[in-house]
Amino acid sequence: MAMEDEDNNAEVAATNVRTGIKRGGDVGDNGACIDRQPDTVVHQAGLNQTAGRGSRSGPGAHAATGIRVLKQRNMKRNGSRSCVTRKTRFGSRERDWLKGDTQRGCVCLYGGTVDPQPPASGTQASSTPQTDLQLVLCSTSTTVEELCAQKKGHALYVQLHGDLVRRLDPSERPLQMVYDYLASMGYADPVRVQQEAANSDLSCLIRFYSERPVNADQQERTLLKGVFSVRKGKTQLHKWAERQVILCGTCLIVASVKDSLTGKMHILPLVGGKVEEVKRRQHCLMFSSAGSQAQTYFVNFDTLADYQRWHRQASKVVSQTVSLVDLSCYSLEAVPEYLFYSQDITHLNLRHNFMSLQGPGGLLNLPRFSQLKSLNLSHNRLGVFPECVCEILTLTELNLSCNSLHAIPLQIGNLQSLQTLSLDGNHLSSLPDEMGGLFQLNSLGLSFNSFSHVPAVLERLSVVDKLAMAGNRVESLDLCTLVRMSHLKNIDLRLNGLRWVKSENLEVVSQVTQLDLRDNCLESLDLGSVCNLETLHCQRNQLGTLTLSGFTLRMLHASSNRLTTVNIYPVPNQLTHMDLSQNLLEYLPDWVCDCRKIEMLDITRNLLSELPSSRLLNSLSLRKLLTGYNRLQRVPELLDHVPLEALDLQHNMLAELPESLFLKALNLKYLNVSANALESIPPSSQSEESLSTLQELYLTENNLSENCGALLIGHQNLRILHIAYNQLLSFPASCKRLHTLIAHSNHISVFPEILNLPEIKLVDLSCNELTEIQLPDSLPATLQELDLTGNSSLMLEHKTLNLFSHITTLKLDQKSTTTAGDSLSASTPWKHGYSEMSGQRNKLCVSVLAVDHFRDSVEACYGIFDGDRNEEVPRLLQCTMGDVLCEELQHSSVDSVYMCNTFLTSHRKLGMAGQKLGASGLLCYIHHETSDPGASFSLTVANVGTCQAVLCRNGQPVPLSKVYSLENCTEEMERVKVSKAIITEDNKVSGVTCCSRLLGCSYLSPWVLPKPWVHTEPLCSQDEFLILGNRALFERVSYQEAVCTVQAVRDPRAAAKKLCSLAQSYGCKDNIGAVVVSLHIGEDSCTCEPPVTTTEPRGPAPAPVPASVIPGPSDPATNLSSSSGIVTEFSSETSASEIGSEAGSTASDEPPSSGTVTRPERRCSLHPATTLCGIMVPGSGGTGPHPGLFQQQPSSTTFSSNQSDNGLDSDDEAPLEGVISNGSKLEVEVDIHCCAFQLRSGPHESPKDLDFEKRGFDHPGGKMRRQNSVVVSATNGCLLAVCGREIADLKKSPSTSSLFGKKLSNGSVVAPEDSHNLIEVALEAPKKKSGYFTAPAQQDPEDQLIVPPSLEQEVREQLRGQSPLVSGPSAPTTPSSLKDPVWDHPHPPAFPSSLVPGPGPTPILQQEVYDTAL
Repeated sequence: MAMEDEDNNAEVAATNVRTGIKRGGDVGDNGACIDRQPDTVVHQAGLNQTAGRGSRSGPGAHAATGIRVLKQRNMKRNGSRSCVTRKTRFGSRERDWLKGDTQRGCVCLYGGTVDPQPPASGTQASSTPQTDLQLVLCSTSTTVEELCAQKKGHALYVQLHGDLVRRLDPSERPLQMVYDYLASMGYADPVRVQQEAANSDLSCLIRFYSERPVNADQQERTLLKGVFSVRKGKTQLHKWAERQVILCGTCLIVASVKDSLTGKMHILPLVGGKVEEVKRRQHCLMFSSAGSQAQTYFVNFDTLADYQRWHRQASKVVSQTVSLVDLSCYSLEAVPEYLFYSQDITHLNLRHNFMSLQGPGGLLNLPRFSQLKSLNLSHNRLGVFPECVCEILTLTELNLSCNSLHAIPLQIGNLQSLQTLSLDGNHLSSLPDEMGGLFQLNSLGLSFNSFSHVPAVLERLSVVDKLAMAGNRVESLDLCTLVRMSHLKNIDLRLNGLRWVKSENLEVVSQVTQLDLRDNCLESLDLGSVCNLETLHCQRNQLGTLTLSGFTLRMLHASSNRLTTVNIYPVPNQLTHMDLSQNLLEYLPDWVCDCRKIEMLDITRNLLSELPSSRLLNSLSLRKLLTGYNRLQRVPELLDHVPLEALDLQHNMLAELPESLFLKALNLKYLNVSANALESIPPSSQSEESLSTLQELYLTENNLSENCGALLIGHQNLRILHIAYNQLLSFPASCKRLHTLIAHSNHISVFPEILNLPEIKLVDLSCNELTEIQLPDSLPATLQELDLTGNSSLMLEHKTLNLFSHITTLKLDQKSTTTAGDSLSASTPWKHGYSEMSGQRNKLCVSVLAVDHFRDSVEACYGIFDGDRNEEVPRLLQCTMGDVLCEELQHSSVDSVYMCNTFLTSHRKLGMAGQKLGASGLLCYIHHETSDPGASFSLTVANVGTCQAVLCRNGQPVPLSKVYSLENCTEEMERVKVSKAIITEDNKVSGVTCCSRLLGCSYLSPWVLPKPWVHTEPLCSQDEFLILGNRALFERVSYQEAVCTVQAVRDPRAAAKKLCSLAQSYGCKDNIGAVVVSLHIGEDSCTCEPPVTTTEPRGPAPAPVPASVIPGPSDPATNLSSSSGIVTEFSSETSASEIGSEAGSTASDEPPSSGTVTRPERRCSLHPATTLCGIMVPGSGGTGPHPGLFQQQPSSTTFSSNQSDNGLDSDDEAPLEGVISNGSKLEVEVDIHCCAFQLRSGPHESPKDLDFEKRGFDHPGGKMRRQNSVVVSATNGCLLAVCGREIADLKKSPSTSSLFGKKLSNGSVVAPEDSHNLIEVALEAPKKKSGYFTAPAQQDPEDQLIVPPSLEQEVREQLRGQSPLVSGPSAPTTPSSLKDPVWDHPHPPAFPSSLVPGPGPTPILQQEVYDTAL
């Protein structure tokens, strides 16, 4: 570092000598250091003009409090290389000055000559010129005025989240703004805030400009002008002349004098007119106004670009039916002066700007529009009500929402024509009495203000029919107040903290028809006096009783309360929709059966044990009945034909269904009876001809037997069938229109003729008892996925596999042998499985991060990310968050600090993708409580959004996360309300997301923040497993059911798949993701097992489970049993509906070559296994499964027709650890970055480690592994061993540099430690034609290692002799449980006992996988 500082100082000194600038002193506490051009002579500027240039006394010394220039570097952004460190930006003096006070820092200042948006992360934008980046050293007290005076500028501008650009006030302090912004995000440490403020990546969140950025597109839509040849009229009487022409607003303006705007201006209104191309002249347009007195102008443009630009903008104007000018979201401080020539403007939209009062185009001049009727000034940061608006007497619509207004002026009464007034999202607590004179006002928006009562002035506004006061502070509502406001029909009082609605007398409220009381604190509600009520919303209260009048009631929404009864009198004969879900109802009132027009009834999640007689189901109006999650034991018989279309009976105790269900409900299209005790289903018809219209049938998790299959024959319109987890022995393929069949986990032995169906798309027959497959001559072209895993007796021939060549995903059991990864997995106290399903959506927006060996130790990291509607952000988080956590752990050991900073840094690293897109995220980190490796384990969980984690302890669920949604978190709802966000009726912030904490979506700041919930839970021996899931999973599957499900399956991969499958069978149609992590934590964190040796041959393999399209890190695809007769290849595309993961060990289902089977000991970090140089010593390890809570299962793989020429598909390479495909495509950034933290080796414990050498056997995979300081490569059947002291030489070698860094598309190599922006580096990597990541099929000669001269003799001896063992010192500080065995051999060789050193255990050395293609 000292050498680097000297180089920096020498460079700056040389620059000062060349430019004639004497190096000055350091900056004072209140000063700033501004980078300047090297060839510029810098003069002193600041508050103290008499201050000298300073002394060289030290970093903290300063002669005065003025602002002083130290140096300048002209920094240009160049793609990902812009993220330089503070060390490379500043010299030692500057760094020392920054360290002296946390109130000092750096502000990145950009020029304004290009588009304000920074280049996309990792794009090829580096070849285009970018704006200069100036680094400004200043303090939090430095104002804009001081900075501008120093740099001789006029103003500074700020841009948040790549959105609008605002001019800063002279008194504002830029560095303090950055610090406040970072503090609002969640950063608490002042030193960390100072470091983050100096990061140029922060520019995607907050960016400063020295000039207003020029946006050509914005200028085009705001104003077009130029000097062109103009001719007036259609006749030849007028000659062509050069004139100034302007297109602004709704008019074409032509000056009477060339290059002058002082003379007479000719105005041509264009709304309703015409703009046409003149074919007789090149680049000529004809502009004509509308009406009988239409005028025409011909304009001849100089270039084609001008012609197209003017034609495009003018065409928009003439197509309008009203004189509307939309200038919203343009960062305007004033409207263009030329706009005032458009006197026909009736609608002016200035939303999302920064309009000022003063100036030629300020708000004070808006009354010049004589015909203006509609004015939108929302989101303009006005602070005060612009009284000049009250002078526009023609206004009928005025929107001043979200302007931080505290009061309304008395002059509002002048707007007698006003009909609509929007004042939402302000700080108003009262209204002036003068508003009572607005007799034409019929719509008044007062939502999300600070009103504590209904304003009395509303009594005089007799035309207003809706009271919009959501999000205020009205705690009580007196119905007598509504009686006096006889004109109010629609009342919206949601999100008010309303505690009671009372009526002091029995006076009838007859005018109110719609009442919205959602999300309040009501415990009882009596609206019997509101006799004409038609619609009531009272969801998410604490209601125990509800009393209503039923004269005109049409819709009742009362879910998520504590209702035990609902009293409605008289019977609501007009009622069509009623939602009483998630209450405490034990029975349905009798009046429900008497409703003559009810169409939809939702009573899910109650305590119902029976339905009230048969009158409900036999209703002639009921079309949708949802009764799931109750205690129903029987369903009444259907007596006559009913119009029922959807019936949900899941999660009840039904043993049978009515025999006449399909005979009487001929319109039934959806039936869900999952999670019951059904042994059979009703017949579809009594004859061979069936009239069934059923399209979706869910029968998952019942007791259906063989007879059930025959009863499905009559449903010819069936499209989706879920029948998993039953007792079926066969399945008839008779549903001709079926496209999705989920029938796994049954006892089907005969492959159904399902592939004969013409529309079949997805078939899941995994975990059955299939033995053979009978295929038709040709498979349907629609077939995309076939899952046959878990059928242990199924054998496929090559001819059969060839028929599956066009299928996107084929899942089969892989007959693999025990690999070295199995022993490694057995040494860890955990292993995981995961599953992802896209449901009925066309893309998968859920990604999983899973690393069983995190940071080269007995640690683990698991995460799940749900992007809701976007897949980009989850993928970016998947491939960067592990690295970020690894870096943060080096800076802090406090769980709340490193986890919080991990989320905040990941939020920043999203770059431009995180400005408009976001994702829920959950990260779990398993580690020791202290630095002592023998201490107990702890689990630290952090999450934002709706992803959740549940720990099973003693068979009971222990929630570890917090759901950050507005509906479930009261304090978050209050925080968002206080910050004056607009919450829509579906409880979404600005109508975008229901979450108040997300990674990304930075444009919703400060309402939506990235700061996570952090919780640490000590682990103990009673902890069985951990479940991670997204919102869609836990909306359908409760914590207790999820725990019971995993306990019953006893395998993490199969359990994860079952959780997702259950959620789908319960009606979920969204993306679903689940991760199950089995835990084996002993009393003292010891996970050892005693060695067990048996001479009996192994029995049959346990029931296989569905497995991943892309195998886990310890399940190499190349280890396929030769007896299976199958050539394994991996598909480059994954399933569109489901992705599974297999991580951890896989047990061989074939007997070993010898008759004795040795089961390996599972060893922990406290008791390492006996090894030699990383190779398990005979007797201490072997092959075979080990018993435990979760059994190991044979792995599976995916077959595809994408074969490479040399017989080795590029995807046959073992995937990097921690990289999980998100279901549609495995992109390059996943493969590069999920192991970036593994590519960085830590410091050696001693110099002896550098001299340690290692030998190993040949490995057919041709992979490269690194063991602490040793790099081993097996290429072309030859083994090369390289000592740690030669690694530096290898890094310098062009033929091996790609092993230590990322080779980019341009041939350069970036070392992992220099890749600060992982996302940008990922996007620069080469990709296959299809867009997916693939390694080269053949090895590049340049990727082979060059043997250093010092090792040539050792390599020759190694190749000559067959013994790979070389004695040498071991690393005593490395526990064996952290390390991989040396090679993935099917059968580890036995070594002579004489080669084994003393009885003391020798730890296994660390191995890390290097893909030479990278």
